[in-house]
Amino acid sequence: MKKMLIKLILKIITVINKIMYPKYDVNNSVHPQIVIFISGFQQKILGFNRHVPWPVHRSSMVKECNRIDPGTRTPGLGRNCHIDGRNGIVFGKNVWVGPSVKIISMNHDLNNFNKYTKAKPIKIGDNSWLGASVIILGEVELGEHTIVAAGAIVTKSFPEGNQVLGGNPAKVIKNLPSYNVVNE
Repeated sequence: MKKMLIKLILKIITVINKIMYPKYDVNNSVHPQIVIFISGFQQKILGFNRHVPWPVHRSSMVKECNRIDPGTRTPGLGRNCHIDGRNGIVFGKNVWVGPSVKIISMNHDLNNFNKYTKAKPIKIGDNSWLGASVIILGEVELGEHTIVAAGAIVTKSFPEGNQVLGGNPAKVIKNLPSYNVVNE
């Protein structure tokens, strides 16, 4: 009886999640339904990041979500993220974003701080991982299977992929074999 009740509650939560996030694939999410539900309550009911169509933590900030392709995961679900999509951001499939990550696609004009510069969108390749407190600046392109170490500041592109980046400014600290996709 108890298991049946839990299954029923999970089904109800899944239905509510589908209503809160009609553009997000709730059934194939890597996050538990209860995490999506809590995020949805904070976003859709309490109003934190209400404008974002995918689950985002209440302490994170997402600007211009309409210019962001979130890929298959949920950028900003980690705490204290700042994701500025004004020049566009494209996340590949299976991109993990740690807490306190800053992805800033737009910069100020150096000769007039009241103006912003137009630039190419940031691109983050499939199967990449951005560790805690990573900063990625405008026009950066990261190749497939790029891991950015915690605290790194990425100011230029590393399109090769299969690499670990670290430092300030970031540089390649290790090459990796191709990503091993495991069906779970």
